[in-house]
Amino acid sequence: MFTQYFGQYLLNKGYLTPENLHDGLENQKDTRLKLGVLAVNAGYMSADDADKINETQKRLDKRFGELSVEMGYLKEDQVEELLSSQKFEHLILGQSLVDKGYMTLKEFEKAINEYKKDYSISDKEFEYIQKDDVDEIVNIFVKFEGSKNEKALKDYLSLFTRNLIRFIDTGAIIRDVIKLEKYECKWTARQNIKGTINLSTFIEAEENSFVKFASKYADEELNTVDEMAEASVGEFLNLHNGIFLVNMSNEGIELEMTPQEVSSNMMIYNVYKVSIELSFGEINILIKEE
Repeated sequence: MFTQYFGQYLLNKGYLTPENLHDGLENQKDTRLKLGVLAVNAGYMSADDADKINETQKRLDKRFGELSVEMGYLKEDQVEELLSSQKFEHLILGQSLVDKGYMTLKEFEKAINEYKKDYSISDKEFEYIQKDDVDEIVNIFVKFEGSKNEKALKDYLSLFTRNLIRFIDTGAIIRDVIKLEKYECKWTARQNIKGTINLSTFIEAEENSFVKFASKYADEELNTVDEMAEASVGEFLNLHNGIFLVNMSNEGIELEMTPQEVSSNMMIYNVYKVSIELSFGEINILIKEE
């Protein structure tokens, strides 16, 4: 998930063209992550330091890690830590872009630091983000402006994203959250949550995406919004909201929910719309505080 966020950031900041980014993403599977990129990302050395070691390798037949210790840039335990560390996908993207010549290592370092600064991300938060910690990503990047239940709404969206990844599409990406005075839905599955917190919750999409979503959850090829498709999307919303209610109960907040229902072409007022990109199209999560 974070790889797509960071790739879009590089695009928006002018580091890459859309063609560069697409090529870099396509090249990831053939990219071998190098120790220099890991060390720069971890903050153990600068891009200039890594370049000096690379230049030294042109004269000496020694590994990057060995030279980095000899030249005093890294300690042996840091080298071991980096070699055994998780291969974060955004770093593989960065390595791919460097290998392709679309960015220098110094530009990659600069972009990482700018990203942290622009979003006020601490080193600890960045560590969680790199691991695609959904709760941390939602907490940092998503704002429900003006909500009286922002924490609950963030918890709801974090859980929804995890459930999408578990049951529908591992490539789910939250695009944006906006508050709308009115919104005309296409196809929607709706369920109300009542209690201390009162919410109307919806999964909404164009017909094609709605049907594909239903097909994924039903694990059956569907071609139109029929009774099976309606039941499938409605059941996913019911499953998700049921887990959300359990989580809220564990926090001492008791809620209940109404039966789910499916409809089309309805108008909703004063609603948060969360756009989520999936591999087969886009869906929206709509949340209305009552």
